[in-house]
Amino acid sequence: MRIHHLNCGSMARGMVDHCLLIETKGGLVLVDTGFGLGCVRDPGTMLGPSRFVLGAKLAEHETAFRQIQGLGYDPADVRHIVLTHLDLDHAGGLTDFPEATVHVHGPEFRAATAVRTRSERMRYRAQQWAHGPRWMVNEIDGGEEWFGFRAVRDLPGLPPEILVVPLHGHTRGHVGVAVDTGTGWLLHAGDAFYVGSEIDPVRPNTPLIWRAYELGSIAGLPFRENRRRLLELNREHGSDITIFSSHDAEAFARLASSRVRPAQ
Repeated sequence: MRIHHLNCGSMARGMVDHCLLIETKGGLVLVDTGFGLGCVRDPGTMLGPSRFVLGAKLAEHETAFRQIQGLGYDPADVRHIVLTHLDLDHAGGLTDFPEATVHVHGPEFRAATAVRTRSERMRYRAQQWAHGPRWMVNEIDGGEEWFGFRAVRDLPGLPPEILVVPLHGHTRGHVGVAVDTGTGWLLHAGDAFYVGSEIDPVRPNTPLIWRAYELGSIAGLPFRENRRRLLELNREHGSDITIFSSHDAEAFARLASSRVRPAQ
């Protein structure tokens, strides 16, 4: 496998939309999609008024579709998409990969397709999956743990090196995506926290602006508990696991500059 770090959506306050492109023997795998071509060309329909709240700086060259082309690949070779959650800034590119199998955690799929609260009506855009994706819904039903976290393994069509780790709180079915690179783990923690200082093993700190963002979580207590657990994970296993969030520009710049090429 080879792993590429992509920023698929710049936003206000320096936020990025950190996605992964993973080359596997069975084709390309995307972890989140960021903003897609439809978001750039028709933001009113695909994103709605929330794009102003996010301060989305929509640019076609930042879409996963164009970046995959820029790497010399055919976007049609994206066989699988693994979503941390279905918020509009994470699933906006689904329409660019209509043949891909889309892996989503069961509680998230149910929340997004049967919207129950005003907050969920703002965060989910059904237009992003109106084309009818090939959903592959996963559930927690036992199995091995991953560093003390519950995990969903054996995702159909994906290599065993890729698994999902439920981190509910930001949304009802939010997950992290763990990838065994052969020389260590990557954990894409989605929006389980926002900047690296929050899980700093020595002096953890959540800046005030990001505390305000916490208010957008569907369930505040689980959100804070999972952040605490990620902090402990970083303290105990930081040499073996690289943990990063979706919108941390510093982490993205660091990881993008040192492309991960797993051992064969």
